[in-house]
Amino acid sequence: MKITHSLLVVLTTLTLLHTPAVFAEHPKSFSSAKSTANKLYQTHLKTFYCNCDLKPNARKRNKLEPRFKFCGYEARVPITKKGKNNARAKRIEWEHVMPAWVFGHQRGCWQSGGRKNCSKSDRVFKLMESDLHNLVPAVGELNGDRSNFRFAMVPGEPRKYGACDFEVDFKGRKAEPPEGIRGDISRIYFYMAKKYKLKLSKSQKQLFNAWDKLDPVSPWECRRDGLITGSQGNSNSYVSEKCE
Repeated sequence: MKITHSLLVVLTTLTLLHTPAVFAEHPKSFSSAKSTANKLYQTHLKTFYCNCDLKPNARKRNKLEPRFKFCGYEARVPITKKGKNNARAKRIEWEHVMPAWVFGHQRGCWQSGGRKNCSKSDRVFKLMESDLHNLVPAVGELNGDRSNFRFAMVPGEPRKYGACDFEVDFKGRKAEPPEGIRGDISRIYFYMAKKYKLKLSKSQKQLFNAWDKLDPVSPWECRRDGLITGSQGNSNSYVSEKCE
């Protein structure tokens, strides 16, 4: 029997939702986390920051690519016909909402070789790096531009990505996300800080508390938390406690 993409999505969802907790396991690496995340998002084909449609890769159906037709995303750096000038704008990348630089700098391993050393030698860093709750699909160009900048309000609303309401202040090393996902971001930061005993500045806590209240938990956020819980074995209590 030929399995269509739609049927594959249904089967994947049912498998994840009904997998006994005893089989749930935290991804062993960032690479395996990305592979799992690709499967989870087969049921929600949207990018995180710009709400662009995602489509399965023509060759690898479990991998996803962005579509800009309806979301109005425009690449900051022009895309050539072959995509050579800005290949990252033509693909999605699994973005750490709390950047690896942020949680990595709070580990001793980072001081002796950065992320590469931490990924090899630090068990806790590897858990943070591969935590599915902290991973979202983003247009590669946007992931690169955001870099490890902190989330903040950016004065002047400089638009560089077409209709995508995402601003980056390269000089000030700040990024301002769309209003509709600010609560999602705050709850991910609070989760990471609590689970891995990470420090957040007073200004960050104030900003994220405000965003958490202004942007309540959405149905997809609850469903995403359930899927990740079924796969990884733990929930984000800042989300799950607010779901029906």
